[in-house]
Amino acid sequence: MSAHPARVAVVTGANKGIGREIVRQLAERGHTVYLGARDERRGREAAAALSVGGLDVRFLHLDVTDEDSVALAAKRLAEEAGVLHVLVNNAGVGGPMQLPSETPAEQVRTVYETNVFGVITVTNALLPLLRKAPSARIVNVSSAIGSLKSAAENNDQTGEHPPGEFPVTLLSYASSKTALNAVTLAYANELRGTGILVNAASPGFVATDINGHHGRLTTEQGARIPVLLATLPDDGPTATFLGEDGTPEGQVLDW
Repeated sequence: MSAHPARVAVVTGANKGIGREIVRQLAERGHTVYLGARDERRGREAAAALSVGGLDVRFLHLDVTDEDSVALAAKRLAEEAGVLHVLVNNAGVGGPMQLPSETPAEQVRTVYETNVFGVITVTNALLPLLRKAPSARIVNVSSAIGSLKSAAENNDQTGEHPPGEFPVTLLSYASSKTALNAVTLAYANELRGTGILVNAASPGFVATDINGHHGRLTTEQGARIPVLLATLPDDGPTATFLGEDGTPEGQVLDW
């Protein structure tokens, strides 16, 4: 048995986009990475492709909106690994660009099921395994659009926005990320002193399915901050919100 067994990581929503790239980069750093995906075929294909070259990537069937799916995933991890060092809550969905007054409440509920409640469900289910690690990291993939300070400073009342950027009027998505930031702080405060660091990452405007691939950053660039937070040293920060140009030394984005 190795004297230094690999750190074990789980990345949700990881069969494509930023999540898949986070898996790759963590595996390249020596982690055993469970690639979480709700679509079994796509998840297995992604894990197989990333495993080429000797990377330890394993498919994990995981639908963050399904408590039974999450429970089964946690059971498998407990049986196979017995411990978890890194949880990256990456799974997320977007919403149409429309004014708040034109946004149905049901649409907001649907987005929250994945972006907020899914994070809580997965984190609670895997926290016992994270507590078993000498040190562990929880990274919630958020967005700068969830910043309340930025929203308060927005003077555009028409719904217009600069080309290539998300409008603050994206009610369902933006408010879900604001809520996720609050969730991040709640867990960070509860887990202070336990060796579990909890932080939020804003990857930047990355070209993904959520924005129709209009983002200006690549997935490789977008994965940098989540991976940085997932591999923080034991004296690294907790309860911080880092953006695409962030460093471990301090918070660069306003909550």
